[in-house]
Amino acid sequence: MAVNPEMLKKVVEGKGFIAALDQSGGSTPKALELYGIDASAYSNEDEMFDLMHAARSRMITSPVFDGDRILAAILFDGTMMRQIDGRGSADYLWDVKGIVPFVKCDQGLATADDGVQLMKPLDGLDDLLDRAVERGVFGTKMRSVIAAATPGGIRAVVAQQFEVARKIIARGLVPIIEPEVDITIPDRPQAEQQLVTAILDELGAQDDPVMLKLSLPTVDGLYSDLVAHPKVLRVVALSGGYPRDEANEILARNPGVIASFSRALSEGLSAQQSGEEFDATLDATIASIYAASVT
Repeated sequence: MAVNPEMLKKVVEGKGFIAALDQSGGSTPKALELYGIDASAYSNEDEMFDLMHAARSRMITSPVFDGDRILAAILFDGTMMRQIDGRGSADYLWDVKGIVPFVKCDQGLATADDGVQLMKPLDGLDDLLDRAVERGVFGTKMRSVIAAATPGGIRAVVAQQFEVARKIIARGLVPIIEPEVDITIPDRPQAEQQLVTAILDELGAQDDPVMLKLSLPTVDGLYSDLVAHPKVLRVVALSGGYPRDEANEILARNPGVIASFSRALSEGLSAQQSGEEFDATLDATIASIYAASVT
């Protein structure tokens, strides 16, 4: 795996968490609304993404958004292709902030079938990987969703994730595999256990290491075998809809798992805040997620 050795060392050995800044497409209007910008502020998709990039840039350029507590950040493709303070976004993250850049590489979810949603065909994957390599990105992230404890569906999700991961690894990038289990489903504990089993089986046939992004588990310590696995560089957790305080509490009970929060990271931030208010809110948020990630 031909990756940047300094970035690899930070991701594997560093203390902190991963900031998920990869909202895109259908999730962007809601993210903007939570940030205090409603749909009346833009009239087309370009203007919407301009506003989203401004919000992300405000976070990334904040003095409290630092590489001492944040190991990496996951970007949307559109963010990767834009600039922050006159530099490419990935370049700014690593060279200015010391934060390892990743990029979301999936193109959304397919229609639900057998209790899961696979990824849509990744038709533009080769092009995206070319651009990511050119811009010094370290790795990728791709998401599927599990909404029922159906062994066949869960194995299909995991098989697709690892199949695409091997293509990403072949390009010298590190894949984050994200088979999210919906935290609202009644058979969630069974789905989580089936997922762990399916991942361990795939890892047994895997030559190169990957990263895993998983829902916070219902059973503390459920991911301990994955955390210790030699083919897993890092296990990170999404907030999955939990409020930040609850997400932090669960995370802190799972040693070796670190955060990769999106909504929980931006919770409380607003376009209407002054610079001081924005930085103070973000600083407190980062401090709480960091503490839960290093517990």
